[in-house]
Amino acid sequence: MEPQDLPLTDPPQLLERRVRKAQPPLSALRSRVKEEVACSMPRARSTLLGFFPVVSWLPKYKLQEYVWGDLMSGVIVGIILVPQAIAYCLLAGVQPIYGLYTSFFANIIYFFMGTSRHVSVGIFSLMSLMVGQVVDREVFQAGFDLSDTDPGSFNGTGVASNLSAATVEVMGVVYSKECYAIAIAAALTLLAGIYQVLMAVFRLGFVSVYLSAPMLDGFATGASLTILTVQAKYLLGLKIPRHQGYGTVVVTWINIFANIQNTNLCDLVTSAICIFVLVAGKEIQDRYKSRLKIPLPTELVVVAGATLASHFGNLNALYDSSVSGHIPTGFIPPTVPALDLMHRVALDAVPMAVISFAFTVSLSEMFAKKNGYTVRPNQEMLAIGCCNIIPSFFHCFTTSAALAKTMVKDSTGCQTQVSSLISALVVLLVLLFFAPYFYSLQKCVLACIIIVSLRGALRKFRDVPAKWRVSRADAVVWLVAMAATVLISVEIGLVVGVVFSMVCVIFVTQNPKVGLGGVSFFVSVTYASFHPSLPSYFPPPFLSLPSFLTSGNVRMMQFVCVYTVYHLLNEGRYSKCVAIH
Repeated sequence: MEPQDLPLTDPPQLLERRVRKAQPPLSALRSRVKEEVACSMPRARSTLLGFFPVVSWLPKYKLQEYVWGDLMSGVIVGIILVPQAIAYCLLAGVQPIYGLYTSFFANIIYFFMGTSRHVSVGIFSLMSLMVGQVVDREVFQAGFDLSDTDPGSFNGTGVASNLSAATVEVMGVVYSKECYAIAIAAALTLLAGIYQVLMAVFRLGFVSVYLSAPMLDGFATGASLTILTVQAKYLLGLKIPRHQGYGTVVVTWINIFANIQNTNLCDLVTSAICIFVLVAGKEIQDRYKSRLKIPLPTELVVVAGATLASHFGNLNALYDSSVSGHIPTGFIPPTVPALDLMHRVALDAVPMAVISFAFTVSLSEMFAKKNGYTVRPNQEMLAIGCCNIIPSFFHCFTTSAALAKTMVKDSTGCQTQVSSLISALVVLLVLLFFAPYFYSLQKCVLACIIIVSLRGALRKFRDVPAKWRVSRADAVVWLVAMAATVLISVEIGLVVGVVFSMVCVIFVTQNPKVGLGGVSFFVSVTYASFHPSLPSYFPPPFLSLPSFLTSGNVRMMQFVCVYTVYHLLNEGRYSKCVAIH
């Protein structure tokens, strides 16, 4: 066929690039708001299911399959929760009844809003410590005397203690010491919850990625040492005020040894017996965990026995042993938290909001992966925020997920958050009927419960040599966060830990050459941070990175790592190059 006989075709059409005209900012904002507030039945249903996950899973509840596990775990956690709720009020600086309120409302609200099936939300020792430090500071600055020994002393604020022991007028409102303490705690809790809800609304959950695992471990261990120090005076029956300011651990121990001659022998003997029984129960539980169907209710046994001994032995009158005092039954009418006090605690609520959210989300994701389901971190942040906002109107203080009680729920057959509802009912029974019977319970017994519960955190010291061998960077981050928390303060320790962890990230990324078993790695950094699932790209044990680079702390770095597979190299076969995006 000749070229002139070929059929003529149209020339190819050129693609025209259309430039999208940008909307004016005001118009774009108006359309976005209109889209967000548009209401329809599918959208309303989706919002309801998202805000209250219980609406979606409760109708699918398998009664015969789930009920016994949820009932067992709920009752056991409730039994553990009651003595801990009373004990942690010593840390928070408020009356025991408020700990029971906090445990009750937190469990109810998380039942409706939580996405985790196993997390136990309620009183947490670290949160109680942070609340107590703020409460004691504000109570002291308001003119109340923190010491129980000398009601006529001068407390340094310009107000005589004999006046402050009764009432103080703040912003036109007259408060007693106990009322002012819970007013501060409620205002602090409301602000922390508002911060958490705002973080959820503006998708600020990424803040928690700066809290690496070694830093959180070191921070928690340092806080545990602080808790131990604060509670040590109750073991000895010493009536000394909590130190205000930096260096609480050091100053408190100095005050304890300076007043050691005033030790109450009754409290000392009671503390020794209670610690022995509690530790023995924990050791038996750990050793025979596989044989025991349910955890031993050691705390409840100790509380019941100590209360009976104190009541019939009249230890308060005969030996001047400090007791819990009257715990009323029922509920106090709800009130709006004191808005005029919020400016005093606005900054204190920020670290509490972040720590509470970080612990809750990390525990939720950990147990979700273990049991094969997923959670929504943003909804968890919203749930824990509401667990703080709503209870603040009912005289409660800041809550968080608690590891120990969550592990108990998981090990006793918990299937859904119905177990939290059961735990709340156990606390409700105590609130309605049994609370007055704890009148004679000694404070040293409550301190023993708190201190023994810190065993897990204090055992982290034994892991330091292993951390050092695996990753010196992790070990140094742990030590710095722990030391700053112990020697300075809990809040400053958190800031120092975060900053130092980020400095270590920068240092490692700027010095990327690593040695492993005589084999070299060369890491070329190209963007901002490491991919959170980095280790899954490498066949272990060929690559080991510090956990503060792989714990979700830093994200979204694309990089190229050239590494040598040493067992293939030793066989003389080849070296391997891997690119990760």
